[in-house]
Amino acid sequence: MNSQIRQSLEYAAIQLVEMKTPKYEYVTSTHSGNIFYFSGKTAQVDGSIKLQGKLGQDLSVEQGREAARICAINLLSQIEADIGLENVGQILKLLGFVASEPEFFEQPIVVNAASELFVQVLGEKGKHARSAIGVAALPGNSPVELDIVVLASKDASEIVREK
Repeated sequence: MNSQIRQSLEYAAIQLVEMKTPKYEYVTSTHSGNIFYFSGKTAQVDGSIKLQGKLGQDLSVEQGREAARICAINLLSQIEADIGLENVGQILKLLGFVASEPEFFEQPIVVNAASELFVQVLGEKGKHARSAIGVAALPGNSPVELDIVVLASKDASEIVREK
């Protein structure tokens, strides 16, 4: 990881976490050429979902933003593990799912916490297209799940790390 990214992480008080092998039948990322598709991450900390429930019922917008930030840290950790954050050429797309009541309409505010974090850590490379979608439920009763598409700055054969 380059020093600028390391400094950005420190400034944002972000500690990347060690990512574990998925317990179900999928992989953490795939790629086609230099485009990497990362599997969704929930608001999991140390093996359990830190915040649980639905926005508009169990959790506030600020709690939802905290959950989105946790998901974003988990995604940054997975990117570092699979290809290295220094090899991010651009985050192309962020897809955010927010478990919410039918009358909750602030999904973009919740997911924006992740968008802000990606720009804080990666600068212009962190800017992305995005969707924020309300859903009935998410794995483990997580209030948020995020997945991401990344354009690598190098050929995939040079940067894919052993999983």
